[in-house]
Amino acid sequence: MNIIITCEHGGNTVPVRFRTLFNARERLLNSHRGYDRYALPVAKSLAETLGARLFFSMVTRLLVDLNRSPHHPKLFSRISRQAGPDEKNHIIKQYYLPYRRDVESRIAAAASKGTTTLHISVHSFAPVMNGMTKKADIGLLYDPSRHREKALCVRWQKSLQKTLPALRVRRNYPYPGVADGLVSFLRKEFSSDLYIGVEIELNQKIMIRHENQRRMLCDMLVSGLRSGLPL
Repeated sequence: MNIIITCEHGGNTVPVRFRTLFNARERLLNSHRGYDRYALPVAKSLAETLGARLFFSMVTRLLVDLNRSPHHPKLFSRISRQAGPDEKNHIIKQYYLPYRRDVESRIAAAASKGTTTLHISVHSFAPVMNGMTKKADIGLLYDPSRHREKALCVRWQKSLQKTLPALRVRRNYPYPGVADGLVSFLRKEFSSDLYIGVEIELNQKIMIRHENQRRMLCDMLVSGLRSGLPL
C-alpha cells in the first residue's frame, strides 16, 4: 500500500510579493484562520513513523486555501480577494496548482501499478469557534459511502479509545467527511479500490495540554491506524 501524509495548512508564511496585503495582520496570521497550529509537527511525525511520503505547505491559508476546490468562494480569503486578477492567477500557478498536482500525481503513479493509496490529511481545529465549544479531541473524517474508509475509521476510533480513554474520539466531527476539500476532490478522481482518504482533525487544546507528550500522542495515532489495517 502507498501511504501519503498531507498538511495543507502547515504554516502562516506570507510570500514577499504579497506582504503589503498583510500589513498589521500578525495577530490574524497567528490565529487558526492563518494556519492549523500543531498539524504539521503531527504530520511529520506520522510520515516519519510510517515511512510515508509527506506533502505540506507553509504558505498561509489566508493567501490561498489549498484545501478548497478551485471555484470555492473561500479559496481566497477576504484579504487576498483584494488582489488583482493577475496576482490571483500568480497565486494559483505558484502555490495552489503545484501542491495539488504533486499529491494527485503520487496517487496516480501508484494507481497505474494497481497499488492502493492511503491518504491521511492532517488538520487541527480551535476548541471554540464562533462562540461554540467543539466537543471532541480527535476527529476522523471519511466518506460513509466508502466501505474501506468507514471500516478503517471505526477500527481506528476503537483503538484510540482503548489506548487513550480520556480523549474524546469522534467520527465525521467537527466537520462532515464529505465536505469540500482535497480528500473529497481525490475521491472523485480515484475509485475506492485505489484511494482511501481520511482527514484527521486535532483539537488544539489537547495539543497544548499534551505538549510534553506530543510524540507519545503521535505514536498512539500511528498504533491506532495500524490496528485498522489491513482493510
